[in-house]
Amino acid sequence: MASNRSATHVPPVPGQRDTEVFGYGGPRTDEGPWEEWNPTEESVRPVRGRHRVAKQRGGLARSSTVLGVGVIAAVGAGGMASANTGKPPVSISMPDLPSVGSLISDDDEQEEVPEASTTPLSTLGADSADTPQGASDAGEALRARIMAQAEQQQDQIASKAAAEAEAAAEKAAAEAAAEAEKEAEAKAAAAKKKAEEEARKKAEAERLAALAEQYALPTSSYTLTSTFGQAGPYWSSGYHTGLDFAAPTGTLIKAVHSGTITAAGWDGSYGYKTVLTLDDGTEIWYAHQSSISVSVGQKVTTGDVIGRVGATGNVTGAHLHLEVHSGSGGSGIDPLAWLRSKGLNP
Repeated sequence: MASNRSATHVPPVPGQRDTEVFGYGGPRTDEGPWEEWNPTEESVRPVRGRHRVAKQRGGLARSSTVLGVGVIAAVGAGGMASANTGKPPVSISMPDLPSVGSLISDDDEQEEVPEASTTPLSTLGADSADTPQGASDAGEALRARIMAQAEQQQDQIASKAAAEAEAAAEKAAAEAAAEAEKEAEAKAAAAKKKAEEEARKKAEAERLAALAEQYALPTSSYTLTSTFGQAGPYWSSGYHTGLDFAAPTGTLIKAVHSGTITAAGWDGSYGYKTVLTLDDGTEIWYAHQSSISVSVGQKVTTGDVIGRVGATGNVTGAHLHLEVHSGSGGSGIDPLAWLRSKGLNP
C-alpha cells in the first residue's frame, strides 16, 4: 500500500470551529480544540494481533473464503437431505474459517494457524431426530428391542425346557403308575391265588370232615409197623402189599365205610380174611383175624364190627393186615394214602 507524504503542520486556531458539525445543531463549547489529521504509513498499519494468519499467495485467500462458504452451504444442504431422507449423518471435521478481514491482510509476516475444529458440520440443517438426543433415543430403542428379543428367546428356551421336563415327569409318572399297577395286579393275583388256595384247602377240609363222618379207622389202640411197598424177605412177593396195625389179640375190627361183605373165611397165608366192597367198587381186605363177625352178602355201615385182631396165617405177631384194591381184586392201593384221602389220619 502506497505511503502518503507528511502534510504541513498547521497549528490550531482557537475559537474557530466549523459550524457544520455532524450530529449537532451548532458549535459545542465542551469539545476541541481540534487538529487536522493527515494519515501516514505508520498510522494506517494494522495492529498485529493473534488473529492474523499467514498471507495467502496467488489470491488463494479470497477464493478460499468463497470455497468455505460453498462447503458450508453444501454440507448444510447435505445435512438437511439426510434429515429428510432418514439416513444417518456423516461426521465431517473442518478447520474454523478465519474472518474475511484476516484473509485479505497484506502482511507478509507468518502468523499462527488456528487448530482444526472437531465440530462436525453434518449437524447443520439437521432436525431433532438427527441430534445426539435422537441418536441416543434410537440406540435405546434398538437396545430395548434386542433385550426384548433376547428375553423372548430365553422365555422360549425356558418354556421348551419346562415342557420337556413336564413331559419327562409325566412319562416317569406314567411308567411309575404302570409299574405300580403291574405290581398291584401281581399282588392281587397272588392274593387271589392265595385266597383260592385257602378256599380250596378249606373246602377240602370240609369235605374230609364230612367224609370223616362217613369213614372210620379199622381198629383202635394200634401201632403202624409195616407200610405199603416196603421190601423184605417176609413177603412172598418181595415187598409188603398192605398196612399193618399191630394191636392186642381180640381188638375190635370195624367197617371203614358202608358197603357189602363179599368174602369171609380162611385164605391161606392171610389167615381169616374178610372182604368189604364199598358202593364205588373199592375192596377193603381185613386179614389175620382171630374171628369173623359177618357173613357174605351182609350190608354194613361205617363203624360196624366185622371181626377181631388175631395172628392167623403167615405172621410173626398179632396185627391187622389191611389192603385196599381198586374194584374186583384190582391193583393194590396204598392204604395209608387212601385213608388220608377220606379225612382219616392213622
